[in-house]
Amino acid sequence: MNTEHDWITTPVTADILRGHLDVETTAHGLLPHRLPARARRQIPDDQLAMAEAQPSGVRLVFRTRATEIHLDTLPTKRAYRGIPALPDGVYDLLVDGRLAAQTTVTGGNVRMITDMATQSSELSEGPVGTARFTGLPEHDKDIEIWLPHTEITELIALRTNAPVEPVPDRGRKVWLHHGSSISHGSNATHPTGIWPALAASRGGVELVNMGFGGGALLDPFTARAMRDTPADLISLKIGINVVNGDLMRLRAFGPAVHGFLDTIREGHPTTPLLVVSPILCPVQEDTPGPLMPDFDGGTLRFKATGDPAERAAGRLTLTVIRDELARIVEQRAADDPELYYLDGRDLYGEKDYAEFPLPDEIHPDPAAHRRIGENFGRLAFGDGGPFGGRP
Repeated sequence: MNTEHDWITTPVTADILRGHLDVETTAHGLLPHRLPARARRQIPDDQLAMAEAQPSGVRLVFRTRATEIHLDTLPTKRAYRGIPALPDGVYDLLVDGRLAAQTTVTGGNVRMITDMATQSSELSEGPVGTARFTGLPEHDKDIEIWLPHTEITELIALRTNAPVEPVPDRGRKVWLHHGSSISHGSNATHPTGIWPALAASRGGVELVNMGFGGGALLDPFTARAMRDTPADLISLKIGINVVNGDLMRLRAFGPAVHGFLDTIREGHPTTPLLVVSPILCPVQEDTPGPLMPDFDGGTLRFKATGDPAERAAGRLTLTVIRDELARIVEQRAADDPELYYLDGRDLYGEKDYAEFPLPDEIHPDPAAHRRIGENFGRLAFGDGGPFGGRP
């Protein structure tokens, strides 16, 4: 084993990254992206641009005997004017698939959101930092370093006290998932604690997480990115952001769902595809958006501001969304035997809400993430599920 002074620097390249769709070479290093460059050029707002660059589900994967690993990064942290600072993002290190260590990186850039309604922001630049992991077992082992799901993370250098080599293909299926901030991991405290990561672990699959905070809006460029991404299993969690933003009426929503599915099927004509409706969210079950922040009482909560009476005119609520998604899947499944539907309330429903209330009325807390991940693992990857029992 090398001494502490005999560091080996391994270039951070795409071949030791998992869970990304693209990488960008920056002035500092390598920036993973969860949308390809073509799609990023079509992003209409800063909210989605920030969300897709936050590496939810992205991890470094390699094999080594190293007992000490240093990863230099330049994080871009998010802050909101008038709200207490968010904790630093967490780096999870797994040894042979088990969580073995966690750390954070201080410093870095800070993007201050000055207006939550418009997502306007100001950027303050800061220094590079280092995620340090020590005391690791000396034997050969598979290492995964899951990047913070809440921080844009430029990868600068990987340093170890033993050589690094790529991990051979383990033959695991690739699960491509798209969803909202709940899938992105809002309110989860560390990257392997988000519900898609928990479900992927239970299912024994490789996760590619296209959960974008505020960005599950049936955008055609997202559908094309999914069409062009290799995958063995695909899921779409649709609805909450469409209602949040009050961006569509029922007349537009149905065709948009059909178009999204049509595009994915161009590249994945027979891949198991699971459509998941929204989890329970009482403030928007029967009240249309738009959703607005509410600081009454000194704590951030969200409230729906639409008029329930306007549902008759096509305004969308979660109840309306679920009915429409179930109808569309039933209709299409007659010609698409690998298309499935899952009611999101089976992942998190009334009993779960009573046990694990949504702290801000929209996003699940860490315990609820675990419940959703367990339920998805059982219902999707378990025996009889759309992803279960497949060679």
